[in-house]
Amino acid sequence: MRDPLPEDWKRVKRYASWMREVCVDNSPALGEDTFRELPLNSPAGGWFPALRGLSWHITESNLPYVDLFFSPYLSEVSIFPPQSWSSSRVMRTVASTISGLPTTPLQSLWVSYTTPWVDLTESLSSVVLRCGSSLTEFTSSIPLSDMAMNHLVHLPNLRSCRVEGPPPSYSALPTPPIFPSLMGFMLGRGATRGWLSLFRRLEDSVSSTQCVTPLSRMKESLWSLNREESTDLTVDVSLTSTIRMFHNLTYLAVRVGCHDEDNTGQCAFELNNDDVTKFAMTLSQLEILILGNPCSKNTCTTTVACLLPISVYCVRLQELRIHFNTMNIVDDLKNISENPIFEELRCSLSNLGARRTPLTVDPPGLEAVVNGMADIFPTLEHCDRLVYNPDWEEFFERMVERQKTRTPPAHHW
Repeated sequence: MRDPLPEDWKRVKRYASWMREVCVDNSPALGEDTFRELPLNSPAGGWFPALRGLSWHITESNLPYVDLFFSPYLSEVSIFPPQSWSSSRVMRTVASTISGLPTTPLQSLWVSYTTPWVDLTESLSSVVLRCGSSLTEFTSSIPLSDMAMNHLVHLPNLRSCRVEGPPPSYSALPTPPIFPSLMGFMLGRGATRGWLSLFRRLEDSVSSTQCVTPLSRMKESLWSLNREESTDLTVDVSLTSTIRMFHNLTYLAVRVGCHDEDNTGQCAFELNNDDVTKFAMTLSQLEILILGNPCSKNTCTTTVACLLPISVYCVRLQELRIHFNTMNIVDDLKNISENPIFEELRCSLSNLGARRTPLTVDPPGLEAVVNGMADIFPTLEHCDRLVYNPDWEEFFERMVERQKTRTPPAHHW
């Protein structure tokens, strides 16, 4: 597109005044000379007075002009990092530009977390501190200051939040409820333990005779808890006991690798069958459950028997990923019929995340595994696996064949 001639400025102004969303990247429709001219020919109220959405892919060429797209009506802002930071001057300019973002009507602030921009903590924190009740979504990997984080957790209409780093100190938190309307919470790497410890401390700080706690509203509203994949966490009772507070969760993803997938490290999954049963009984609304990434070590104390209470108590479950030991899987499946809940209805699970879980059985054993797993998950038809295993392949082929001829029982959910 050619740069506009002087007589074209009125046409540019008319088009710009209509715009509601703009993407600023490294291939602008207008040439750089035109961008230089825009400030000199800016009409009253700016070039984009009605702009609602701004997607900014930072480049050195568009950095000096991006504030031309700052509108008093901006409600959605997404910021993406450059391919590389060429100088500290560029970083300072980016920080200054971000600090100038208008926040009065801001509803969504999304900063790409492909790069941990620690140097932008101060500028982003200043933006968060100016955000008000209109903010409903915040996503960033940039750690915030304690003051900014404290402000964020008390915003009344925040629905979705992704944070990096530890929470504000317990002593700095005032008494009102935190995250009063939060529905989705995503924790960056290294943030999980700190936040869950804070939640537990807040909950324990109130007498058991009191009905209202700082987390009372969050425990009702939160339906999604997501933790980025990492190897710095152990799936144990201290982790799950805190998560169980959020009884309305429908989506739970705690993506934990087992420290070392070449079998020289230790398994990060430390729950037993009873722990899993208590967990399933509490979180009965779950539709997706990822509780660690199953590994090949086969050292966990959970067995295939832990899957039965999950299927019975979490009747809405569609996808599951959890560790279970397969060394004695045939015998373990034989014994599940003795469980008092064996006759209860099951969930409609379709996808089991076997990942690296080993399976080695003879043909009769494979038949027993197929029949036993079909008793637990009657609708199972897909397996998420990272390594080839002929027994798992055969197992799921047979499960798929069963689905083709299966007639669901009338009482099945």
